[in-house]
Order: sequence, then C-alpha cells, then structure tokens
Amino acid sequence: MPRPIAARIQPDAVRHNLQLARQIASGARAFAVIKANAYGHGIERIYPALAGAEGIALLDLDEAVRVRELGWTKPLLLLEGIFEPADVELAVAHRLTVAVHCDEQLDMLAAAKSQRPVDIQLKMNSGMNRLGFRPHAFRAAWERARGIRSIGAIGLMTHFANADDGQIDWQLDTFDAAVQGLPGEQSVSNSAGVLWHPRAHRDWVRPGTILYGASPTGVARHVEGFGLRAAMTLTSRIIGVQTLAPQETIGYGRTFEVDRPMRVGVVACGYADGYPRHARTGTPIAVDGVRTRIVGRVSMDMLTVDLTPCPQAGIGSSVELWGDQVRVDEVAEASGTIGYELMCALARRVPVVVADAADPAPAAQAHGERVAAA
Repeated sequence: MPRPIAARIQPDAVRHNLQLARQIASGARAFAVIKANAYGHGIERIYPALAGAEGIALLDLDEAVRVRELGWTKPLLLLEGIFEPADVELAVAHRLTVAVHCDEQLDMLAAAKSQRPVDIQLKMNSGMNRLGFRPHAFRAAWERARGIRSIGAIGLMTHFANADDGQIDWQLDTFDAAVQGLPGEQSVSNSAGVLWHPRAHRDWVRPGTILYGASPTGVARHVEGFGLRAAMTLTSRIIGVQTLAPQETIGYGRTFEVDRPMRVGVVACGYADGYPRHARTGTPIAVDGVRTRIVGRVSMDMLTVDLTPCPQAGIGSSVELWGDQVRVDEVAEASGTIGYELMCALARRVPVVVADAADPAPAAQAHGERVAAA
C-alpha cells in the first residue's frame, strides 16, 4: 500500500472561484493567473475550469506553450515578458501577449523581424519598485512602443504593492496621471484588487490566489463571506498513537511538554511533503472531521496531533492538513507564511488526486477520482 497521504485537486472549485471573481468585477474581463504551475495545483489538472476566463496569465514560456497545446485560443499574457531575442519568435508563433517593463525588452522587439506584430502590456512601476517604467518615463516608452513595427496593440498595466490592506489610491492616482490621454486597455487589479477595490477593476483584472480559494492577505477570516472554495485538500491518516503522562515531551527538541494525560496521534505528513516545518504547536488540523491542533515539532515525514477533542480517533483515522475544514491560510498564518507558499510547495512525492465534479467526497481515494503524479 502507498503511504496514506494525498493532495486532492478540485477543478470545480477553481471554476466556482473564477465565476465569483468575474461577478465581483462584473464590468471587466479576467486574466486567470496560473503561474507556478497553477499555484502548485497543476495546469493540466485545472485547465478545464478556466473556460470562463477571457484570458490566462502566467510567467513561463514553456507553460504558455503547454496551455496552447491544451487548446486555449484566447489571450495568453506573459507577466514578466520576454528574456532574450529568441523569445520574440516564440511569442509570435504562439500568439502571446507580453508584458514590457524595460527598454531592453523594447530593444528586442524593435530588432525582431517578425511576420506578425506582438501585442504587449506596457508596465508601469507605480510604486511596487520591482518591474516597470517609472511614471515620468512611461509616456516616452509608450511613444517608442507605438513606433515599433513588431508591436501590435499596447495595453497599460501596473501592480499594487499593498492592495491587501486597502492602500491603493496612491498608486492608482500615480498610474492615472501618467497614462492620462493614452489609448489602450488597462489592467491593474490583482486578487486583492478584485475583492476590495472596484475603482481598480478597469478593462482587465488578474485574479490569482483567490482562484484556488486562498486569501490575498494570507488571513483566512479576511475572505469570509465571499464563498471561495478550497481547490486543494491535503489529507493523510493517523499511523501511530501514543498515550503520554504529564511532563513527558514530544518530538525533536522536546519543544512540547504534556501537562495532563494525553493521547497523541502520529500523522503521515512532514516537511518533505510540503507541510511547513515551522508550523508551531496549536496549528489547526482536523482528525475524523474534528478540529484539533498539532503539538511538537514537525518532522521530515511525520507530525503529531492532540487527540483530546477526538477520543475515538486511532490508527487509520482520516486527517485533513488543509482544505475545506482547515483553510490553507490558517495553517500558513500559524506558520508565519502565506497560503500561496504552501500550495506551491507541495512536494512531488505526494500523490495527487483529481476530483470529478460530480463527487464532493473528501476521501483521498473516493470513487470517480483519478491519481496523477505530482
């Protein structure tokens, strides 16, 4: 028998979350963001759920080619654009829209002898200070791009530094002032912009982490009420039970001391599976559908849980590490990180189960599901 751990991917949850994002930003079209292999979910696994998007956005040329080979005919946006001259021909061949954020990328496009023009999204650095033309240089970059024969339509884009805490007006005002009078479709909203900033919806929005049911802030309670569904559920089972007396300790470093008689379950999941090693005692977990907590330090292949709230649990009991009962953001918050990182960090050794839309059962090997390599 294989080790009893699996990640269950639900394309129907992605479809549902995409529909919610499009309803919230009802006047805009949506680039569904599937970078990092769809935030660890697998592009091919969730691809059927993306039909409602008007476009797809990602980073990697190889991933863009994979999406075209799957049959996608609508816009594909490369969020970091091209990296070398040969990329221009690939962008032409696969009808890609590319972000342009520096003069060097304009140089490559100007030097290209392409048979078809490449549509671009000209990116402004409105305050994030990663990629993009500074506001004072943006109009000149747009004028130059307009004069390059290998460039087709020119869109206007930027990226928010802290839309998750409500502070976007300073960037949006900067962007609006710099693009005043320039034609071109605008794209400025990330997931947080979609949820909380209608002023920023514009022509296109770029929902990312919310497609997978995670919070843009990394805090689960911040998205309560939106109806987002978890697209990834990580499950395992109890493989051992210990009954401990007061003052006994658990795990490496003896970081947790028992203060009363306690049954402790050992779960087949550790940091080699992608569960965060720095998850502290008290991180929520569910055993047989009952929420409890992890205790002690997470090991490479195992972690330990307090079975006090579920006295009937024992070897073979089901465990949800994150999913519908325990949100990935709750685990991330207790571990000092964000849900994005946990989803993307799922280890290759974890079997992946793709759920049928008609089967809502959470069990790792439910009828109607198929297992794929991670």
